[in-house]
Amino acid sequence: MKIAIFSDVQGNLPAMEEAVSRILAWDPDMVIMDGDLVNRGPSSRACLERFDALRRSKGWLPVKGNHEDWILRCAREAPRDALEAEMRRFADWTYHQVRPRLSALEDWPDHLCFNGGDDTSWVHVTHGTMASNRQGITTSVSDADVRAVMPDGVALFVTAHTHRPLQRVVDGIPVLNVGSVGSPFDGDPRGSYVLLELRATGWHWEIVRFDYDRDQAERDFHDHGFIEGGGPLARILFEEWRRARLLMPAWRRDFEPAVLAGERPLEPAVEAFLASID
Repeated sequence: MKIAIFSDVQGNLPAMEEAVSRILAWDPDMVIMDGDLVNRGPSSRACLERFDALRRSKGWLPVKGNHEDWILRCAREAPRDALEAEMRRFADWTYHQVRPRLSALEDWPDHLCFNGGDDTSWVHVTHGTMASNRQGITTSVSDADVRAVMPDGVALFVTAHTHRPLQRVVDGIPVLNVGSVGSPFDGDPRGSYVLLELRATGWHWEIVRFDYDRDQAERDFHDHGFIEGGGPLARILFEEWRRARLLMPAWRRDFEPAVLAGERPLEPAVEAFLASID
């Protein structure tokens, strides 16, 4: 049995097309898209349409990520005020892009489980953890904290969300983070996904890193209107993609509180933040 699992495309079509091409060439028995196919990037509708076609023609399976939740929330709830409207402009931009195909990402499950033919080979796949699709597992999370948000009775636990590939073992159970196809945060701009194979000795896996056309991806950010139409915070998201580095926590810690308190306008605060990063 051969299984491919990928995640966090984040509206990056050139990265997705490269990952899809490689996965199809491997000819797996099952493919799972482990959440965050859309948002943060310029081509969410194209990525959604590409995945939906593969879902219909080849049975590829979705798992819902926090960004699918976010876009569905944008569909249900208008911004509460002008500041919230400006701060979530990038998500509303994505919602308006995918709105004609919104039904294609509704009713995705939060978790998927499968086995290799017996109760000793169960694999559990979710975007975050059992607690939340916004809770990621990194090297800094203690074994005790991971144990508290893992399912029981599995041979392998597969997660995503952090945009950082990871392999670790907790209580004898392998934990895999598949990383990100479209926007890694580990300093390596190459995309990643995981290939699983069931052999006589159990599950074996490979975390694949791959190059793709980043020049085209950068043009898409500009040409499709994401940076201009997505508001000031879209510029931070673009820098995260460009640097393959997580920046939002520093923004939220050092600059966002003053914006939310009405002490500083959003756009100048983003300008100052971008000028402050190395």
